[in-house]
Amino acid sequence: MRLATVFWQAEMIETALSQDDLYVDITFAQVLDEHGLQASSEDFAALLKEAEYPLWHANLAARRALRRGVPATLSGLPQYNIHAHDIDFQIESDFIGLMSPGLPAASNELALRAGRVVNHGDGIYGGMFISAMYASAFFSNEPVDIVKAGLAVLPPESDYASLIADVVAWWQEYPEDWQLNWQRIHDKWNRGEMCPEGVLQPFNIDASINGAYVALGLLYGKGDFEQTMLISTRAGQDSDCNPSNALGILGVVLGFDGIPPKFTSALESIADKKFSYTSYSYNDIVDSSFRRALNLVRQEGGHADEKNVYVPVQKAKAADLQYSMALASVKEEIPFTDQRWQWQGQWRASPMKIWRYTHESMISETEGAKATIAFEGSGVVIKGILLPDGGKLDVLLDNKLIQTVDVYSDEDNAKPQEGLWHRFDLAEGKHELTLKVRGESYPGSSGKAISISSLLVYE
Repeated sequence: MRLATVFWQAEMIETALSQDDLYVDITFAQVLDEHGLQASSEDFAALLKEAEYPLWHANLAARRALRRGVPATLSGLPQYNIHAHDIDFQIESDFIGLMSPGLPAASNELALRAGRVVNHGDGIYGGMFISAMYASAFFSNEPVDIVKAGLAVLPPESDYASLIADVVAWWQEYPEDWQLNWQRIHDKWNRGEMCPEGVLQPFNIDASINGAYVALGLLYGKGDFEQTMLISTRAGQDSDCNPSNALGILGVVLGFDGIPPKFTSALESIADKKFSYTSYSYNDIVDSSFRRALNLVRQEGGHADEKNVYVPVQKAKAADLQYSMALASVKEEIPFTDQRWQWQGQWRASPMKIWRYTHESMISETEGAKATIAFEGSGVVIKGILLPDGGKLDVLLDNKLIQTVDVYSDEDNAKPQEGLWHRFDLAEGKHELTLKVRGESYPGSSGKAISISSLLVYE
């Protein structure tokens, strides 16, 4: 069944210049331009740490961790980044695939160096999967072969690889019915979200299920640009990023001239304008990507003359399996309005309009104000709002001071539904949390405020 034609107006291309998914992608590419192909995780982290642009989820958590002294090789780990398995690096990995024609081993190694700054486990595998599909697309025009090439670089025992293998198997079983394949994906794999915002909601930005929707679009789109766009978008979840990945890969197969002209007709009008928060225009990043591709080909044993590039096409090798934090099921979410919370000192219930939505939490700036709650489980997440005027908070578990955290957003904007503190290695049983407002600003913050919205309890 062919889906309807995509509605598109030429001037819509202008919005690409302010896309966060692009300016972070370009930041990683800039590191390679400045430090060369052997740029370290520390090099990637240094530029992200100093970046002043708005971030979300794993990128935001990584930048906060880096600024608070966590090393670059650890800032993507679940211990420091509750979004470790989220989609962030997956949607920013295009820069690797575009410079790795036929070089999946090289792309995997580069994806590990860059990706571990913001993600871990499935979050890194997502970048490897996307990059390897790009690498394959330079030499293949068969979507199923491209998807299988991406699968080949993943640890076969990983959940990510198992999910993609299922998508391919179900495509072989239902080659004309993408919705049935989608339903199978949803029924078996739409679970295990770490993101505090999505854990009890339909919202799921786990890298693996969104990677499955990239594969779904490529397989059922059958090389058609608009059909690939529509399917990978209608699959849902991170439905701007997934079609972007899918169409980037398909664009390599088709070449610029093979993309429907309505999508490229206005490109020239913005081609020399800078992407937000970067020093790169479209023309700049294209030239940069080409230079990096030539350098990587040479590094891997190939060469180029005035007319041709000779690539030593690599055999895919599966990445090593990383430790992944397997979350137990969420037992319950206890909102701040629940009577099990005990509030001492000056607190106020405060609604806050953030973006298009209103979020409520308990707010205090008063030194010594406390919030106490008893729970029973093996894991816990304190949810709140990261604030431009955020202050410091002591976290006591079973009457023992565990950590002092802060709720400063590192930005001028508030970030709702975030994890302020988390632990998933508690002894199963009864515990008590006490949260104590220190009445202190975090460096750079404009205030001392603490926001608490709920407690997630795991068993």
